[in-house]
Amino acid sequence: MSLHSRHCEGTSPMDHHNHHDHDHSGPNSGDAGEHDKHAGHSVAMFRDKFWLSLALTVPTVIWEPMIQEWFGYTAPQFPGSAFIPAVFGTIVFFYGGWVFLRSALGELQARLPGMMTLISLAIMVAFLYSVAVLLGLDGHPLWWELATLVTIMLLGHWIEMRSISQAQGALNELAKLLPDMAVRVIGDDQSEEVLVSDLRADDIVLVRPGAAIPADGVVVSGKSAVNESMITGESQLIDKADGAEVLGGTVNGQGSLRIRVLKTGQGTALAGIMRLVSQAQNSRSRAQALADRAAYLLTIVAIVAGGATLAAWFLLGAEIDFTVTRVVTVLVIACPHALGLAVPLVTAISTTLGAQNGLLVRDRRGLEDARNLDTVVFDKTGTLTLGSHRVIEIVATGGVGSDEALSLAAAVERDSEHPIAQALVKSAEDKGLRLLPSSDFEAAAGKGVEANVSGRRLAVGGPAMLRDHNIDLDNDIKRAVARFEESGQAAIFLSEGNRILAAFAVADQVRPESKEAVAKLQTMGIEVAILTGDSEAVARSVARELSIDTVFAGVLPDQKSKKIKELQAQGKRVAMVGDGVNDAPALVTADVGVAVGAGTDVAVEAGDVILVRSDPRDIARIVTLSRASYRKMIQNLWWAAGYNIVAIPLAAGVLYWAGIVLAPAAGAVLMSASTVIVALNAQLLRRLDMER
Repeated sequence: MSLHSRHCEGTSPMDHHNHHDHDHSGPNSGDAGEHDKHAGHSVAMFRDKFWLSLALTVPTVIWEPMIQEWFGYTAPQFPGSAFIPAVFGTIVFFYGGWVFLRSALGELQARLPGMMTLISLAIMVAFLYSVAVLLGLDGHPLWWELATLVTIMLLGHWIEMRSISQAQGALNELAKLLPDMAVRVIGDDQSEEVLVSDLRADDIVLVRPGAAIPADGVVVSGKSAVNESMITGESQLIDKADGAEVLGGTVNGQGSLRIRVLKTGQGTALAGIMRLVSQAQNSRSRAQALADRAAYLLTIVAIVAGGATLAAWFLLGAEIDFTVTRVVTVLVIACPHALGLAVPLVTAISTTLGAQNGLLVRDRRGLEDARNLDTVVFDKTGTLTLGSHRVIEIVATGGVGSDEALSLAAAVERDSEHPIAQALVKSAEDKGLRLLPSSDFEAAAGKGVEANVSGRRLAVGGPAMLRDHNIDLDNDIKRAVARFEESGQAAIFLSEGNRILAAFAVADQVRPESKEAVAKLQTMGIEVAILTGDSEAVARSVARELSIDTVFAGVLPDQKSKKIKELQAQGKRVAMVGDGVNDAPALVTADVGVAVGAGTDVAVEAGDVILVRSDPRDIARIVTLSRASYRKMIQNLWWAAGYNIVAIPLAAGVLYWAGIVLAPAAGAVLMSASTVIVALNAQLLRRLDMER
């Protein structure tokens, strides 16, 4: 299990200061039973082994007689100097090469021979042959080739693990968001500084200006604006006052807040995000399965090619040291090192990139499948709409303007808790209208409310109020009411005496972002549909506003998955976008399930991808990220495997007649270069414009 899994499964994120400086195991530590080629390895280990092996390789090369002959120099001679290549080469083999030998044993025990097996075969052949020459076999030892080969391999693995560690560093950065200490309030005037890990539910903590919030909670006093971008991806500061929920790891602005702790440790939103990111980075993808299969086949090809090279040069009568060198070079250059890095690095970077943009990938296969989507089905309430009522339209009469009418109606309703009343008040606040003071508030159950506003006795209510007051509607208002009802919107009236001042259409308001989200998906060639339990009229009204043609209305929650299956039966690749609770069966049934509304509840188990910001525009961003990630994976796989078509024959010596011969070290350089190219290509994914 990797460090990142331990962060999320065995410890609280508050313990990050005890863990994040330790090992960085690789990303392939996914499912149980799979062999991890980097189990127990770390960036620091490969770094240290590389530098010491390099220090031993330099004298090995300098005192190598063949190198001296090639470059026309004579190394300093002293008793025992002739044994420097053999002694230092042997040390490099055991010290630097032992990590490859041990990992190869693990591959063979798992019956999954791969890159470590090839590296080990290469260095063992070179070492055993050199020892045999040292003991009297006629030939030329390969000490300098062995030392340079091990050193370059160590460098390649150091680069690989450093790249993966940096790509997965988002988890460590998330862990660092939580402060180590918190200020716990005791009584009215006293406070104490405690470890964040010592906080418990219902503790009151003081968060000073500029400090990080230590745990999930609710504001009990104070007013401030909080930066939540590190959790939700939302760049704007969010105002917080009494009763507002806050997330651990977010940063307080200029005000001072007292917060009652609700969740600590593994219960916080931050810990949930870390679990999901780690789970996604370790989840298996089809591309990774393809890479593993290709690496296995390439290993078999390399072993066969090595054997064929040995047989061919032996039959051609080549010298034994030349023949062994060719075999070693073939084994080295065919090593599927880059294949092992091609997909995991893209996986780590794309998962991190998604999290930075409010997209939590729970299952890699869901993100991978998003590139093939041709239909996106939205649950209406809470996804395309706000999930709370607002004033959609105002028809004013009686000599008042729309804004004035809304301001007066909100003033009348300000003391009411009814959802319609709150819709009027919220709509007025959204428009920045001043709420006038009211007095003598009276409520008539099922009919409406009355209050005095600026010396006027005003009433707000529905059709029952009109009947109770014997108020007749003029033709303009009647036509407006008919239009409201046709769209499934409630008609609310503002009256003074027996005179109607305005009619309001009240309904669940479409999110401001929804129109752009739908248009973007349609531009990408993806059909958009609405799936809702609401009436046909309400659903069609939202569909008309958003230019959506396909509507499934009056569908009960347990029937939603059936609708998804019907679309799939038509050959469509379907994504379902819902709240992750009522829509769980449909989310699981869809090719890609997207759970919305996870800003504070990130442990949604039904969706493949979770939208932290509940922004429907993020659906298009999922498709963009999926397509870009897949392109990078395929590019890396082609490069990692394709160069062997040329490299293996060259390593075997097919161009020996033209004077072109690759040394094992040169083969290692080429192999390492392919790894570096794959790593750099994956890093280019960071430049992806998620808005495209």
